[in-house]
Amino acid sequence: MRHEVIIGVERRRFWSDEQKLSILSEVGVGGATVVDVARRHDITRQHIYQWRRQLRGRGLWPCAESTTFLALDGPDMMRGETRPAAACAVEIVLANGRVLRSTGGICDEDLARLIRVVEAA
Repeated sequence: MRHEVIIGVERRRFWSDEQKLSILSEVGVGGATVVDVARRHDITRQHIYQWRRQLRGRGLWPCAESTTFLALDGPDMMRGETRPAAACAVEIVLANGRVLRSTGGICDEDLARLIRVVEAA
C-alpha cells in the first residue's frame, strides 16, 4: 500500500476546456476505457463524467465539428410504416471517433440502443 504525505499547501489543478476536451477524446481510442484515461492523467473517473456533463451543457461536447443526428420528416415516418431495408453497407462515425458498420437490416430501436452504448463507453 502506498501512502503520500503532503507537506505544505495542497493545490487544486486547473484544467482548461481544451485540456478537458483532449482528455475526453482519448476515451475509446484504441480500446481505452474511462478508467484507463483517468489513470493516465491522474484524475478520477468522476472527473471525466463531470467534464462531459459540464461541456455538454455549454455546447462544447460533442465537438461542434462532429457528426450530429437530425430528425427525419416524411409520410412513412409519421405513420410508423417501415419498408424493407436494401442490402447495403452502412457506416456511422461517432463523435468519439468510433465507427459502427452494418450490412443493413438492423431495426431503428437496435441501432439507437447500439449508438447510445458505444457513445457512453
